Amino acid sequence: MSQDAAGSVERAVEAVRRGEPVLVHDAADREGETDLIYPAGAVTPDAVARMRNDAGGLVCVALSDSVAEAFALPYQQEVLDHPAAADHDLGYDERSSFSVTVNHRDTYTGITDDDRALTITRLAEAAVDPESVDFAGEFRAPGHVHLLRAAPGLVADREGHTELALVLAAAAGQPPAMVVCEMLDDETGGALSPTAARAYAERHDLVYVEGRDVIAALSEAVESGD
Repeated sequence: MSQDAAGSVERAVEAVRRGEPVLVHDAADREGETDLIYPAGAVTPDAVARMRNDAGGLVCVALSDSVAEAFALPYQQEVLDHPAAADHDLGYDERSSFSVTVNHRDTYTGITDDDRALTITRLAEAAVDPESVDFAGEFRAPGHVHLLRAAPGLVADREGHTELALVLAAAAGQPPAMVVCEMLDDETGGALSPTAARAYAERHDLVYVEGRDVIAALSEAVESGD
C-alpha cells in the first residue's frame, strides 16, 4: 500500500475518532459506490439533512454482529414470509445486510431530521452495552432508520460498507454503530463516481478513502484486537 493510501486511512480513523464524517468507496467490481459515513453517536439533525441533500441514498445504521445478536435483530430476508424474499440474487454479494427498520419510542413520525438523529444516537448509546438494553422497550419497528447487521468477521467475511464502517469504528475506538448513506449523482441518478466523490471531499475538507486500503491497513489490527 502506498504512503498516500496509508495516510488517507490514518486520517479517516482520526476523523471518525473526532466524530466527523468520511467518504468510503467500496470497490469498482462490487457496488462501485461511495458512502458518506458517520459515527452514529455523532449524528445531529444537520448531519441527517446533509445525508438527505448531499448523499441522497438510504440512511442506515450498521451494527456489529454481536450487538445485533444481543438485540435479537435478524437479517430481513430470513424473517420475511413473502415470495419476494426467496431467491435473493445480488450482483455484488451473496446476501444483503438489511435487518429491521426502527424508530426510537421518543420520536413522533420518525422521519424528520430531529427524529432520525434521535433514533441514531440512541442506537449508538445502546451499542456501548447492548446486553443491558431492553431493545423492544426503547425502539419500535417498523420505523424510518434502516438497520444493517454486519458479518461476524467483518471484512474477513464480507467487504461491504457495513463492514468497512465498523472496521473504522473499531480502529477509532467508537461504539460498533456507524451510519452509512450512499452518495448519488443528481445528473445521472446513478452512484456518484469516485472522481466526483473525491472532489466533494476536497470541497468540504473531508477524508476520502478506498475500501481496499481500509482492509489492507486495518483488518488485521481489528481482528487481533490491537
